[in-house]
Amino acid sequence: MRPIVPLAVIAAGIATPAFAAEEDQAQQIVVTGEGLAATPAAPAYDVQQIERDRLLSAASGRIDDALSAAAGVQQFRRSDSRSSNPSAQGITLRALGGNATSRTLVLLDGVPMADPFFGYIPLSAIAPERLGSVSVIRGGGSGAFGAGAVAGTIAMTSAGPAQLGLLTGSALVNDRGESELSGTLAPRLGSGFAVVSGRWDRGQGFCTTPASQRVPASTRARFDSWSTSLRAVAPLTPDIELQARVAAFEDNRTLRFKGADTGMNGQDASLRLVGRGAWAFDALAYLQTRDFYNTVISATTFLPTLDQRKTPSTGAGAKFELRPPVGGGHVLRLGADWRSAEGRTIEDTYRLGKVSGHRRAGGTNSDVGFYLEDDWTAGPLVLTAGARADRWSVRNGFYEVTNLAGAIQPASTTYANRAGWEGSFRGGALLHTTRAIDLRGSVYTGLRQPTLNELYRQFTVFPITTLANANLRNEKLIGFEGGVDLRPLEGVTLGLTAFDNEVRHAIANVTIDATTRQRQNVDAVHARGIEASASYTASRFSLAGSLSYTDAHVRAPGQPLDGKRPSQTPRWAASATASWQPAERWRLALTLRHVGLQYEDDLQSDSLAPATTLDAFAQVPLAGPFSLVLRGENLTDEVIVTRNSGGTQDLGTPRTIWAGLRIDMR
Repeated sequence: MRPIVPLAVIAAGIATPAFAAEEDQAQQIVVTGEGLAATPAAPAYDVQQIERDRLLSAASGRIDDALSAAAGVQQFRRSDSRSSNPSAQGITLRALGGNATSRTLVLLDGVPMADPFFGYIPLSAIAPERLGSVSVIRGGGSGAFGAGAVAGTIAMTSAGPAQLGLLTGSALVNDRGESELSGTLAPRLGSGFAVVSGRWDRGQGFCTTPASQRVPASTRARFDSWSTSLRAVAPLTPDIELQARVAAFEDNRTLRFKGADTGMNGQDASLRLVGRGAWAFDALAYLQTRDFYNTVISATTFLPTLDQRKTPSTGAGAKFELRPPVGGGHVLRLGADWRSAEGRTIEDTYRLGKVSGHRRAGGTNSDVGFYLEDDWTAGPLVLTAGARADRWSVRNGFYEVTNLAGAIQPASTTYANRAGWEGSFRGGALLHTTRAIDLRGSVYTGLRQPTLNELYRQFTVFPITTLANANLRNEKLIGFEGGVDLRPLEGVTLGLTAFDNEVRHAIANVTIDATTRQRQNVDAVHARGIEASASYTASRFSLAGSLSYTDAHVRAPGQPLDGKRPSQTPRWAASATASWQPAERWRLALTLRHVGLQYEDDLQSDSLAPATTLDAFAQVPLAGPFSLVLRGENLTDEVIVTRNSGGTQDLGTPRTIWAGLRIDMR
């Protein structure tokens, strides 16, 4: 990893100006540590909020578990971020999948979190206890960093001192002897604040291989990961604040066989300037350095076949958004953003357990976007319309094969640079018919560039090899939806959305033969469905749930996958959580989840059976600031099949019981 020292120094000292403020001025300054407020028409799109209490009640203590509170949010595989390959941690919505790349834009305090090379989300680096809330916005986007949001946006906001308190921490151990240790310090510094946090997870893991298929080389899914973050916020004027964040993480895992080690690490830094005056603005710049490694072990000889020993990549980006005071019930957004991803893979090939050659591949992708959007409020009606223009480029692509002597082999090649302009738009309406009924509808388009991984890197999940494709085209979304939000009784909210989304030129892993697939553009992935949500809150009891039904199919005339469901996408998904807080600092919660039948591959030859799990969470106050925390994952010990290749399977998390202590000091 390349260090990001200058921004770390800035973050550590950013609150200093706050001490120089006059006392009477400090009393007038409100520092939030957040971006600009959502515009009036934001509810015109299908939005689900996951509040901090639900994030903290995840039985696994991990963000991927917490995000599943919004039915339809899924990774490419069912494995969680302790027992999956990091490169399979792409996030998508509405079954608009086909491979493991994220089709959902995931933001943390406005910064895109996807890996610059692969497009996966480093889930183990995002600790739920550091977050204040999460917004899941389904459907395409044309705002800041909108290129890539073909399935929606997940916007995560960090928690501040008001939510965190001065000091929070927890230490837990489970019935397999695995441990989770985390802590956060959030002091107020004058008119600003700082948040320092760290987390360490480690354990022997469980056996992902079914007992009947284990061999002497089989092993547990060991994991050892840590992450740390420093965030500081300070006012520059009464209505302008500066935010800085630096973070680092490392995650090491072993999957299926001894020696099948995989992992990732990275460093992130960002600076953000937010102005809340008459001419509101949001300026952001970020830099990311990431790396990934993976060793492939043969399922027949149990010897290494490939060592992807390094995948260094760098992501950088910036945005500027301005909201001029146009008046007349209008909220106008004008903005521009830029993103760049550069990376390469460095691999050693093996034959009979010995190094036989070397491979390198990579390139550079970039996007510059310009956008505008206007929300107009006219009494009970809110109208919104927006457009983006993106200049995309794919440059410096190469694939190089050398023998042990370093001689370049004939398979090596370089690829022509490509670039172009793409336009996208979205529009919607929100009608407050009564205090209890809102009607909404929207239409949208969007685009996503292929990742460097899809373009240049082949990979193997033995015995299947998936080939890269440097000629992949951009994916293009066309979609529309309509919905209603109801508040029939005090404390009761209901939501229902019907949608029709189509991703044209969708990138899928297409079967070539029994052991080979290739990333290809198919005509389209078409998904239609219904999303429902409901919540009930009464005093100290709450019940919240969501349901997603998606009828998705691939359109690829003349190919065997035509008319079939995209791989790894369920038709049904549901989640419900009941919680009770009998007194202050108490919390008891049960979460029931269901995911429907999925198919391992594009030809629907291998299926993954439906799975229903029950999780539990309990926090009981002890003496002073200490509480007892109990968590239970998959209490019914449901068998969760996460991979099925010709009957060779991997399994998900079995029943797991956690116990430990939590400290909260205000």
